Amino acid sequence: MGGCTNCNSKSGCDDRKGDMLEAVDDALARLYPSRTWGVPAASPRHSGGSDAEGTALVEELALELDAATFLRAGDPDEHCDFLYILCVGRPPCAIQVRDQGVPPPAEWRGGVPLSEAYLRVALSSLTRMAVVQEVTVDVSGDDAGWLIRERPRAGVYSAPMLRRFQRLVAILPAYDILHVDLGDISAPPPGFDAGDWPSLYVGTPTITNYLFFPQPATMVSTTWLPDTASSWS
Repeated sequence: MGGCTNCNSKSGCDDRKGDMLEAVDDALARLYPSRTWGVPAASPRHSGGSDAEGTALVEELALELDAATFLRAGDPDEHCDFLYILCVGRPPCAIQVRDQGVPPPAEWRGGVPLSEAYLRVALSSLTRMAVVQEVTVDVSGDDAGWLIRERPRAGVYSAPMLRRFQRLVAILPAYDILHVDLGDISAPPPGFDAGDWPSLYVGTPTITNYLFFPQPATMVSTTWLPDTASSWS
């Protein structure tokens, strides 16, 4: 079985990774002069792209990846917005129901659990960077409503997603967005203070938590959606 050591492209990949890590170090130094989590020098939504740019990126990815793509604005404590690219499943999908107010499809009322798979892109609002994860979204329900569970992975691993992932990474530079490998920013930045992060979560914040979102990258989230509209179909 081959690997990075035997790959003929390893030297070029190492050069690109070196440039990426240098850009990450520069961003951390610029955004966190206090070297403390939770107090970036730039306010949220300061350095990232505009809403119009996000909409344009959604439209291009939907076309180029031949996949339904949805934008979710980040929460106030998140330094990013999220793009969800539907890879396994069909609209109307769980992300549309959860985030966009789309009525649940008729088959949800049968009580049969379903799973969908997405590429989730976090677009930093502090700097021109993006990180991509594979996420599974499970839906289960009863007569009262539905439980929607989002389960992120620490990267992109499933073979059916790799083609879209590679194309996605190739598109981002046209928007002046640097793709950052999640695995390379999954450790705490040396010499930085965790601030209030340990009181909110368990452990120590990683670089991901400084540049993108506060929650651990693989933290599972759940949403309860009550069935309040009997006319949905």
